[in-house]
Amino acid sequence: MRIAAVDLVSNTCFPALAADELGFFKGEGLDARIELVPMLGATRALRDGSADAMIAGSVHDLLTEFRDWKGAKICVALSQGTPWLLTMRADFKAARGDFDALRGLRLTAAEGPDLAFKAVLRRGGLDPERDLEIIELPGSQERHVSFGVFAAQALEEGKIDGFWANAMGAETAVTRGVGKIHIDVRRGDDPGDVRFLTFAGLATTDDFIAREPEAVDAAVRAIVKTQSALRADPGLAAEVGKRKFPPQSAALISAIIARDVAFYDPVISEQAVSHLNAFAQSIGHLSGPVTYEQVVATRCRPLWTGG
Repeated sequence: MRIAAVDLVSNTCFPALAADELGFFKGEGLDARIELVPMLGATRALRDGSADAMIAGSVHDLLTEFRDWKGAKICVALSQGTPWLLTMRADFKAARGDFDALRGLRLTAAEGPDLAFKAVLRRGGLDPERDLEIIELPGSQERHVSFGVFAAQALEEGKIDGFWANAMGAETAVTRGVGKIHIDVRRGDDPGDVRFLTFAGLATTDDFIAREPEAVDAAVRAIVKTQSALRADPGLAAEVGKRKFPPQSAALISAIIARDVAFYDPVISEQAVSHLNAFAQSIGHLSGPVTYEQVVATRCRPLWTGG
């Protein structure tokens, strides 16, 4: 199974990376290869057939290639909730969660996650087109780049005031003493229901499910077992980090995973899909309401609880 990923230095999609490195894919008889592609490239790879499945850090990205969920399904959640944090420069003088303090500042977010960031800002009372500047960092879309770590470097160099990225980027900036977390929507800094806008998942096409149902089931079982193993022993993350990550990121991953294991739940609830579709409609990626069964590979549901 060829699996496309947009970021290999990620806590959000970590259960899939760990399933590979800790042998859970192999344990299910699955020959899985995870390949790094540019931002949004995983969805395109799924569409053009160069990948059998994709690791989506934000499952709403699927709709950029599979309009109205036609032709693709989410098989299992890798982690629950909107996964990104807003990290600001260390000398930023504002109370945590203060949206008004962001006015006039220069921030960055990757393509895809930027849509969720703009939604967060709007629900926090800001106009992302007028009240602040959201820039693209030159070089951030290169194949080898982990956006969060790249943005942390830009923050250290004074190129930006803050960045919207996963916890690896935030931890990198905080550990270096150049940043501090200002908004973490999954942990209560969200206006409204922002923490439920999207989530990370493993997805594939309807065609692949029809052709290779056993491979899909094997991948889901491996992810579920990996999540369970990480919840039982977050220290396993260090082993994966040593093999997968650059040394600096490898040194940080265990602490991040220890904090994140509560989100490593494979279940995709009907409420999560309802929130996801409402968000997708609000950004113009979904033309109207669709059913749960149009979004989720329901054949996989029993596997989420070991059935």
